[in-house]
Amino acid sequence: MARFQAPRQPTRYCTRYQRFRGVDFSTDPALVDASRSPFAPNLISDAGGMPEKRPGWRTLKKLPKRTGGTVDKLESIPGYCTAIGEEEFLIVHAGETLYCWQPEQDKLWKLIEPVTDERSQAFSMEGALYFLTGGEYIRVCEKDGKPWYEGSKTFAYAPLTSISRQADGGGTAYEEANLLTNRRRNSFCCDGTSKTYQLDCDELDDSTVECRIEGIAVAGFQTDRTKGTVTFHTPPSKPLVNGRDNLEITFGAAREAETNPIEKCTVCGMYASRVFVGGNPDKPAFDYRSAVGDPTYFPDRGYARIGSNSPIMGYLSAGACQAIVKAASAQEATVYLRQESLLDGKAVFPVRQGVGGVGAISKYAFGNLLDDPLFLSAQGVFALCAANWGEEKAVQNRSYYIDAALTRETGLDQASAVEWQGFYVLAAGGKCYLLDGGQEKSWRSRSLGDFLYECYCWENIPARCLAARGEALYFGAEDGRICRFNTDIEGVEKYNDDGEAIVCAWSTKADDDGSFAQYKTMDRRGSGVMIKPYPRSSIQVNLRTDRDMGRDVGSAAMDIWDWENIDFSRMDFNANDAPRVIPFGLRAGRYLTLQITVKNDRLNEGFGVYGIIKTFTREGEIK
Repeated sequence: MARFQAPRQPTRYCTRYQRFRGVDFSTDPALVDASRSPFAPNLISDAGGMPEKRPGWRTLKKLPKRTGGTVDKLESIPGYCTAIGEEEFLIVHAGETLYCWQPEQDKLWKLIEPVTDERSQAFSMEGALYFLTGGEYIRVCEKDGKPWYEGSKTFAYAPLTSISRQADGGGTAYEEANLLTNRRRNSFCCDGTSKTYQLDCDELDDSTVECRIEGIAVAGFQTDRTKGTVTFHTPPSKPLVNGRDNLEITFGAAREAETNPIEKCTVCGMYASRVFVGGNPDKPAFDYRSAVGDPTYFPDRGYARIGSNSPIMGYLSAGACQAIVKAASAQEATVYLRQESLLDGKAVFPVRQGVGGVGAISKYAFGNLLDDPLFLSAQGVFALCAANWGEEKAVQNRSYYIDAALTRETGLDQASAVEWQGFYVLAAGGKCYLLDGGQEKSWRSRSLGDFLYECYCWENIPARCLAARGEALYFGAEDGRICRFNTDIEGVEKYNDDGEAIVCAWSTKADDDGSFAQYKTMDRRGSGVMIKPYPRSSIQVNLRTDRDMGRDVGSAAMDIWDWENIDFSRMDFNANDAPRVIPFGLRAGRYLTLQITVKNDRLNEGFGVYGIIKTFTREGEIK
């Protein structure tokens, strides 16, 4: 009698996708690492590094239209001016107007109009905000408890160019002339008998001449502007302290019309307690330095020519040096190094050639991410490595995983970037590309021997310029809107873009489970996704095989009971805030490759994914 044998069950295998990191656009979806995704829009890493839906954004203010109905695009939102009492004022450049705005009270007023309608940059020093518009050099500071603006001709320091002068001249050269102004001062030690005093220039302009004796303003003098002399009606007396200068004359020296190159500068950087500015289109390879801690004074010999005529694009801090990054050029180096040193007791700033090959494409995408100096090139985001300046590895790629998409964006020369909460955020082409400084780095040969950042991509971000302050991230749009990401909103109400749903997803690789020549079948048992808990969330699951373009296999709502977020149509009274496991509930038969996508596209819902698991059996091989 034959014995009965139960049919042999096929061996079941399991593939786990977990420890998610970021996106990878560098290769085909079948070849990416299992921890990365070839398609993951609108996600960001949480505190543990796992992907979750990004915060949405909202319009805070729509700037008024010009006469005629045209809208000013946002040129820059350089940040807050905080030195004015206890209130904070957001200074905004839009079109031909510089605005001051109090977000908390929603007060908006014009500071100055017109200004140059071009992209601008700004820096903060000594409690004031200084703007470079490409046509003006403007200071915003406090006056009578409110923000106030001044042009460079108003706030520029009048240097004391000559001291210990006698009536007929001589004396000692003291301070250099100021590139911002032709105003200067001379001090004299009066002899008590001379009436006419020779200034240190032969010709004066038509501005006011001021005289002070022992610090007190005096009148009763005449000026010969062609000879550069001042004649008093009564001879000034001798100084109260023998040998000490007691007469100071302030005047304007006549000079050529093009005397203020600072006003046409468009880039700036801080180094050694000074500000360096460049980007003047008339002198693209020149930059200029201020006095120590004083951006109102740019000595007329405090300039340098950096390489040949390719333009200076921006500055970065690189260890003890300042890196000067120029546009890409086949004729010269693109990075130069400046380092402060002393010569005969005076600070000097020698410049030496750094590296070549990779140059900056945008003036507005420079930043330091956790002490890693970054800039945007036509090939992606690159870093300067201060430890390797003598080697060819001094410039290293950091954005390899997103370069295939980033480098195809139009308008990269206008891309804007900021460092925000440990991320380098780059706005280009209606998207934001993020480099994550908080996750563990990875190595690729593309980085020339160092590390790469994990990356994310956000869609539907109409940002022209960015500004970050603490956890707040602002952007300005071309249609005159000032917007803010909803990092200040608690709960799921922050997950919308100006009232519209945010579409986010995480896709696995197109996985062949170890053999692209063997058929597999995914079992509905033991296959599912673990998602992050939110007061309101849902998920849609899509499966795509080598035989189709993908099909939705199910969806589920996953809410935590919360009196503040009640929707009776989806109520399940579940107060458990542990991660949820959602089974797929459907098999996928006879595939060579399978890609799993989990998605959320609903308004005011959170979303995050912890892991995906797939149970399958192996079948026959292809013939």
